Amino acid sequence: MKKLLTLFTILILFIPAIKSQTGDKTLLTIDRIFNSKDFSGQWFGPARWIDDDKGYTTLESSKDYKGARDIVRYNTETGERKILVDAKHLIPAGDKEPLHIDDYQWSGDGKKLLIYTNSKKVWRRNTKGDYWVVDLNTWKMQKLGGKKAKPSTLMFAKFSPDNKKVGYVRENNIYVEDIATGKITQLTFDGTDKIINGTFDWVYEEELDDRDGFRWSPDSKSIAYWHLDSRPVPIFYLINYTDSLYPKLTPIPYPKVGQANSICKVGVVSANGGKTTWMKVPGDPQNNYIARMEWADNSDELVIQHLNRQQNTDKLMMCNARSGNVKTILTEKDSAWVDVMDDFMWLNNGKEFTWISERDGWRHIYVVSRDGKNMRLVTPEKFDVISIEKIDEKGGYIYFIASPDNAGQRFLYRVNLSGTPKEERLTPSSLAGTNSYQISSTAKYAFHTYSNFQTPNTIDLISLPDHKTIRVMADNTKLKETVGVLKKSPVEFFKVKTEDGITLDGWMMKPYNFDPSKKYPVLFYVYGEPAGQTVRDGWSGAGYLWHLMLTQQGYIVMSIDNRGTPAPRGREWRKCIYEKIGIINSHDQAAGARAIFKKYNFIDTSRVGVWGWSGGGSMTLNLMFRYPDIYKTGMSVAPVSVEWYYDDIYQERYMNLWDLNKKNYIEGSPITYAKNLKGNLLVVHGTGDDNVHYQGTEALINELVKDNKLFSMMIYPNRSHGIFEGENTTRHLREVLTNYLETYLPAGGR
Repeated sequence: MKKLLTLFTILILFIPAIKSQTGDKTLLTIDRIFNSKDFSGQWFGPARWIDDDKGYTTLESSKDYKGARDIVRYNTETGERKILVDAKHLIPAGDKEPLHIDDYQWSGDGKKLLIYTNSKKVWRRNTKGDYWVVDLNTWKMQKLGGKKAKPSTLMFAKFSPDNKKVGYVRENNIYVEDIATGKITQLTFDGTDKIINGTFDWVYEEELDDRDGFRWSPDSKSIAYWHLDSRPVPIFYLINYTDSLYPKLTPIPYPKVGQANSICKVGVVSANGGKTTWMKVPGDPQNNYIARMEWADNSDELVIQHLNRQQNTDKLMMCNARSGNVKTILTEKDSAWVDVMDDFMWLNNGKEFTWISERDGWRHIYVVSRDGKNMRLVTPEKFDVISIEKIDEKGGYIYFIASPDNAGQRFLYRVNLSGTPKEERLTPSSLAGTNSYQISSTAKYAFHTYSNFQTPNTIDLISLPDHKTIRVMADNTKLKETVGVLKKSPVEFFKVKTEDGITLDGWMMKPYNFDPSKKYPVLFYVYGEPAGQTVRDGWSGAGYLWHLMLTQQGYIVMSIDNRGTPAPRGREWRKCIYEKIGIINSHDQAAGARAIFKKYNFIDTSRVGVWGWSGGGSMTLNLMFRYPDIYKTGMSVAPVSVEWYYDDIYQERYMNLWDLNKKNYIEGSPITYAKNLKGNLLVVHGTGDDNVHYQGTEALINELVKDNKLFSMMIYPNRSHGIFEGENTTRHLREVLTNYLETYLPAGGR
């Protein structure tokens, strides 16, 4: 008989299963995956191309100082190795140990080095820290910021193009420091916790991927920067109950659906200080977004991408840096939403630029005249360009990632800038899976990373366009051997057609001792929103290993991609979900499950589970509540249960504005259908989640309590959206999920 749990059950009461280490290297355990080094892999980088691609530099462990790293130069063709910067040269005066290198950059003339160290996290990434300039001739070390600078407060330091100065952000103001004299010039003076210069607020960073908010002019005389006033944004408080006797509140200006945004503008200021010239961008600066900004291939003009609040119109604007006058040169519109364009590059001495658009139904590359009046299609074939990797104007080619025949794979292509002849695939057919590239400045070489679903990464140095391996940088032989002996069946990729005639891509992992005459429980892994795709033929590390462990226990694990996921299957596939998040995607998942049950007779439809994280947590709730006769057990991690509780840029992009789509906001939110819960539901959330607030889970709790629905919970105090902070957290969470699954969705063929 199934054990009933009271409301708010804490899962540490569950009897642990498959916890202990085993000497059998063919089997997986929680400990092996999350608490051992059995599956540690090799890494390479970060690498920098230097000397016109004749060489490259990377970081390698120092032989003389534990935990420190040298910067090593390699000859690209011969592999000749030379320590370019020995860790011993990175010891500040009075210290005994070298700086820890979080990142590094070379000056344009190659005579100086900028070291980023002592980094601290800002929301998602470590973007605050200390910066040191190192003179490679004298080994003189200069810490930036002056004596008044607090530790780990500088952001986005970068050399000026003339290599004489470094610009950086400190405590939301912009500074320029002369390398030779150490003179510091403050350029902005109004920075506070809510007035932001040169960087961004929470929502710009999270949803527009904006972090570094200033740009040197090509002539090194000016700096263009973003200025945000977040005072109108409502404050959301994170409550920390455990780190002190009384609760600690962390305020975050966080605009939820329909709420006020930061007031945003862009200005240009002299690198010597003075008055800022503000760009005269039309429209309400609080209800439009300046999503991108760069110098327009000269020091007189800026080019910006200006999104309306609905994010269905992206205007490319040319701005006069001296007068602030603005002119729209190109407008990208869509009946759904438009994506911000990152693959922008000036060509032909600034007379043309590259642009990506879905205006013909596919993500295609165009070359556009500087005034925006002429557009030339470069990739006319009917498939999506996933990303531009390199534009080699001198060689006449654009290198890009695409996968016309398999939405779950990734390959390198190139096309002539003229658009003729047709696209040419460079990745060999033998490398079916996921391929990524760091292409050199001349496009003669690349660091190439390859993996597939069951094979860890191989990183090699290749020549282009022939794609021949020059040398292997990280072969991960040991990891591959460890994975290779694990008991497993080959992953199966499949397609299934729903009753609506929609073909969905999927993958399936079966038990290693699978018996087709028996019926097995199935666990669906879901996401299903425009921000992610689960059906990918690439190595996913611990996620894959945990799913494999479940198959060793007797589960089938599956995943399918519904319409609305960012698969390279054309605009209609991606954008038909507009205004119907939670509705179309959950419908497709359920329809896909029903079609799978018809296709495969070895699935026990009385033992069907589903799990997911973030958007996948939301999907799990929707499937458990909307289709309770299909899904018997669900595990929802960090879900958005109420769509209008989430941030405005993400949710309004895909759901339109609240006033224009209120009905579907309600219809698409899992909480609306909580009363239909029949099966076993586990909800997991971190109370310190600044992204998807714990508030939504509390609202869901109230709804389930009101409807007298029994469910289980695991709450992690002060953990963020990734639920990884604190000792043993990652392992504990996976054990919670595993034990819940074993308790309520029994494994094994019957």
